[in-house]
Amino acid sequence: MPYNDRLKTIQDVAKTPYNLAQTDSWKLFKVMAEFVEGYDLMSKYKNEVTIFGSARTHEGDEYYIKARKLGEILGLNNFTVITGGGPGIMEAANRGAFQVKGNSIGLGIELPMEQKINPYVTDSVDFSYFFTRKVMLTTPSQAFVYFPGGYGTLDELFQVLNEIALGFTQRVPVILVGVEFWTPLVNFLQDTCHQILGAIKSEDLEMIHIVETTEEAYEIIKNTKDHPNFLDNISNTNNISSVNWRIFRIMAELVEGLDFLQSLPKNVTILGSNKVSRDSHYYQDVYEIAKEAIKQDFSILTGGGFGIAEAANKASAEAGKPAYATLLNQAGKTMNEYVTDSIHFKFPFTRQFILTGPTNQYLFCPGGMGTLHQLFEVLTLVQTHKVDPTPLILYDDKFWAPLVDYIKETLDQKYRTISPADLNLFQVTSSQAEVVATIIENSRVGR
Repeated sequence: MPYNDRLKTIQDVAKTPYNLAQTDSWKLFKVMAEFVEGYDLMSKYKNEVTIFGSARTHEGDEYYIKARKLGEILGLNNFTVITGGGPGIMEAANRGAFQVKGNSIGLGIELPMEQKINPYVTDSVDFSYFFTRKVMLTTPSQAFVYFPGGYGTLDELFQVLNEIALGFTQRVPVILVGVEFWTPLVNFLQDTCHQILGAIKSEDLEMIHIVETTEEAYEIIKNTKDHPNFLDNISNTNNISSVNWRIFRIMAELVEGLDFLQSLPKNVTILGSNKVSRDSHYYQDVYEIAKEAIKQDFSILTGGGFGIAEAANKASAEAGKPAYATLLNQAGKTMNEYVTDSIHFKFPFTRQFILTGPTNQYLFCPGGMGTLHQLFEVLTLVQTHKVDPTPLILYDDKFWAPLVDYIKETLDQKYRTISPADLNLFQVTSSQAEVVATIIENSRVGR
């Protein structure tokens, strides 16, 4: 679903009683059709390698040349090359596989900069719904390769890393091509998110491989083994009951999620690490921010876990307000004690759809892979005009400084994978008062 359509659906749900039969049944059936069509396509192939990167990369650029060469090597060695089907890095990888008569798959989307599939694919599907396409792109390949890119590439990177860390995806190599481009980001993950905050485990960084050449990337890929698609037995076309059960479960979660949104008045989604302890200043800061927002009649939505989410839910509960949460079912994981109104999801992508959908007020606190995935997903939606523009608040200058420097110096100035205007899509502050004032002002102007 294009995200402007998705946002309209969610806004309509928030304003009127949710009636699936009258308003949204055709949309949900179309989502179901896209899952069926997408999984049907993916089930035909093995030895998949998914390649991501900027749509802005031009022919002749060193990374276009490298992506094309990697596609060629993979095609010659009976790997299936999967991309988003657009221009730039995607076109280069598809082109390399195509020219050696390899499997070259394109998963297209209706975006202003990617209106049609590039001419070098041998099989493709066009998606109307952004999140169904992302599920297919991040269906477990036996390796994921990332060339320099912008917000969208980082969104896709952190989705894969987060789902591997959560155990929803097999642990496979994540290969980052371009030492200069990727090193500052990985340093941020290692030094700030892992060592200082403790929001990322060391083993979750071990799957990341930074390389410079196509040959180095292939040396890692050639030793990998084919994995089944993440929905068990989806490749067995005779197992219709298994396929249908899982797809209908996805649909049920979407329906339940949209219904849950009816209970949310104007709200703020607060995201951040569940590793933050109760004696951390971050815990107290978020509690105070949430308390002030609640005084202004905002409700608070969180992921329902501990740390940052608990602090925000605690403020709601102590104010006598509903403490809303969207939870992902995981073995051994429980919600914090302050949650009063919640919804549970089996699939991380349906939860993500709901968690990033009901609000245009976001506070991103220090966090790990999940927080970074959510941040770059929302940045991508705003950048591509799929949701209304609104400042995204990153709380704590010190924590976010290395990432902000990376965005400014590497993405914008050196590689130009984003536009200068994209730097204005977020703001960073360490002031609780500024956070609350921004939330209130955004509400007043109708954002």
